[in-house]
Amino acid sequence: MSRLLAAFTLLLSVALTILVTVICSVPIIIAGIFKLLLPLPAIWRAITKFANFMMYCWCEGLTVLLRLNPFLKWDVEGLEGLSKKNWYLLICNHRSWADIVILCVLFRHHIPMNKYFLKQQLAWVPFIGLACWALDMPFMKRYSRGYLLRHPERRGKDVETTRKSCEKFRVYPTTIVNFVEGSRFTPEKVLETRSAFQNLLPPKAAGIAMALSVLGPQFDKILNVTLCYPENTHSPFYDMLSGKMTRIVVRVSLIPIEEELHGDYVNDKVFKRRFQTWLNALWHEKDALLNSIMQKKKVGQ
Repeated sequence: MSRLLAAFTLLLSVALTILVTVICSVPIIIAGIFKLLLPLPAIWRAITKFANFMMYCWCEGLTVLLRLNPFLKWDVEGLEGLSKKNWYLLICNHRSWADIVILCVLFRHHIPMNKYFLKQQLAWVPFIGLACWALDMPFMKRYSRGYLLRHPERRGKDVETTRKSCEKFRVYPTTIVNFVEGSRFTPEKVLETRSAFQNLLPPKAAGIAMALSVLGPQFDKILNVTLCYPENTHSPFYDMLSGKMTRIVVRVSLIPIEEELHGDYVNDKVFKRRFQTWLNALWHEKDALLNSIMQKKKVGQ
């Protein structure tokens, strides 16, 4: 692709993304204000349904964005057996801002609308922050180990945020999305976190453990998603916007929610260790899968 065409595609993609985001987020924000001012169950349910529909429209707009790239190929496995009538806990590795776009576009016809665990900083992003608030998405504030040692009263705040947010998702079938690593993967973060994985950061268990604790009986399955951009590993989001993205690999597996995944993660140390062991084993499998995908890419070159 020529530089001129890439630059034109980038400008067009950014303009389209901003336009779609504004058009869809403004009605969601207005609806959220009404929900705040009129906290009646019937009104809350109607507004939630409307807000979810507008998010679906946003996903359709992102689909048009991806279709601007005629060279993009999808390699997807595991969408069979999904239903928009079920509750899912979706866990996924996190490589780029492109991940959110891919998950929205790929699953929009297969599962209930995604609700993301978001970093607190995103609350201040114009339009997006308020729209996510109106959609009841939980904003998580991460604290460093040093900060928690100085302020032990802050421990468990994210867990409480998770619990309150999950309570709101009982009314309609929902997909709760958690990027379990808590941050986007970079080589620098691998060193910083002393990760035992080649392609992943260490998984954080508290958020999904609390989601399972609050909504466990309602969740039908855990949706284990692995994302990979084998030919665009360095800057997937920029490559997606500029039309340079050539291949998106997605692997989906359904994990039954066994009794052993339910427990008190905060107070039960035995359960906490068992849950962390289960999640780490799952992450080692995901790391091996990513290695396999990247290896096939090298063989095909």
